[in-house]
Amino acid sequence: MALYESQNLRLYNSLSKVKEEFKPINPGHIGMYVCGPTVYSNVHLGNCRTFMSFDMIYRYLKFLGYKVRYVRNITDAGHLENDAESGEDKISKKARLEQLEPMEVVQQYTVDFHKILDQFNMIPPSIEPTATGHIVEQIEIIKEIIEKGYAYEINGSVYFDVAKFNQEHTYGKLSGRKLEDMIANTRELAGQSEKRNPQDFALWKKAEPEHIMRWPSPWSEGFPGWHLECTAMSTKYLGETFDIHGGGMDLKFPHHECEIAQAEACNDSSPVNYWLHANMLTLNGKKMAKSTGNNILPGEIFTGDNDKLSKAFSPMVIRFFMMQAHYASILDISDEAVLASEKGYNKLMEAVSNIDKLSAEAQSSWEVNSWIQKCFDAMNDDFNTPILIANLFEAVKQINLMKDGKEQLNSEDLENFKNVFKGFIFEVLGLLNQSEESSSSKLPDLVELLIELRNKARVNKDFATSDQIRDQLAELGIVLKDGKEGTSYTIQ
Repeated sequence: MALYESQNLRLYNSLSKVKEEFKPINPGHIGMYVCGPTVYSNVHLGNCRTFMSFDMIYRYLKFLGYKVRYVRNITDAGHLENDAESGEDKISKKARLEQLEPMEVVQQYTVDFHKILDQFNMIPPSIEPTATGHIVEQIEIIKEIIEKGYAYEINGSVYFDVAKFNQEHTYGKLSGRKLEDMIANTRELAGQSEKRNPQDFALWKKAEPEHIMRWPSPWSEGFPGWHLECTAMSTKYLGETFDIHGGGMDLKFPHHECEIAQAEACNDSSPVNYWLHANMLTLNGKKMAKSTGNNILPGEIFTGDNDKLSKAFSPMVIRFFMMQAHYASILDISDEAVLASEKGYNKLMEAVSNIDKLSAEAQSSWEVNSWIQKCFDAMNDDFNTPILIANLFEAVKQINLMKDGKEQLNSEDLENFKNVFKGFIFEVLGLLNQSEESSSSKLPDLVELLIELRNKARVNKDFATSDQIRDQLAELGIVLKDGKEGTSYTIQ
């Protein structure tokens, strides 16, 4: 029996705005689509949080035994500046500024994107389609929307007729916006555009003479609208209706709202059963933005080459930090918060090494199965990783008690405990034991060397140096204890 058959998974659905019991369209199988990056610059840390959230969701669904087809696209065309209907394509602009071919820009930043996600130990999606690889599919969808009467062509561009669509459907149901209010707020803009209404969005844009990226279509040489690509790729690989669609909270409107409208116009049915949205990442209490300088890239965190954090942090410490917040809540990154996460991560990895040293007893004095279900209950409640982590630290206390002989588990319970404890840490949260792989594995030798230097300083009555070594180690969470047998230490 697959694990999912004994678990009751509930998800917060952004469309219904309530938690719902998760029921896949095809039992045992899940189709999940997540909006990927527009590859015109280095991947933003906030975007990494979104992709990490859905990596965790993907991991947990697989952990439960589901077969998941995870599709995450690459936007390599059609995404105009400021998510607007006019202006320059983000990739074309970068290509012009750097005097490169647009596909050089795409390649450079797609490679960077994969490299950073790999460092964060994210599992690649099942399919990673590109917008430029699906121009034909997008043109076919536009034809169908025009045929159904929900789009119009003007001067070589094609626009989705939101007012016409809203007569028989509901535009704005995901974001909670009312079309009447949107029209009232933009009435003064009428007449400034070739569109019938300011709310209408582009399905196909005629390329200006200077526009580099262009394809032939029945309407003009041009390029597809940004919203259209996701409709084309998600439905091609997952069907007209699929289980889960994810992305950042900032995509809810207009991007995801437009996706729903396009799919309903084509197929007359809702394209997605569960909409999930990951929330934003702030830096030192403020929105992250290049323009204000309140910004930090993942690579700058790993090297320590930044003015926001006191030192370099490993990708796993940052991953653990992000997993300590619920994916749908705003998370603020600060030096203090990441330092605390580093201590927590190290404590967890220490417990991982200790659990393998435990030996079984004839009887159990700790209720393991109850703890295991608490871990599943946390994740079944809309992937509540903070509660899961709290349960893992409850287990860390038990591991320490068992190590000291104050708790005991029989062989069956101990084996079960080890598998589940490690499973949630490595398979679900996606952490790696970098403390074993990195220079921190040399930590005991370094601490012993410092203890030896401190002992020499004490023999020479150089108490200032002796105290300095002790105090600075304490600041790093390494507490020295002087006893009859010599000096020992603990990591806090």
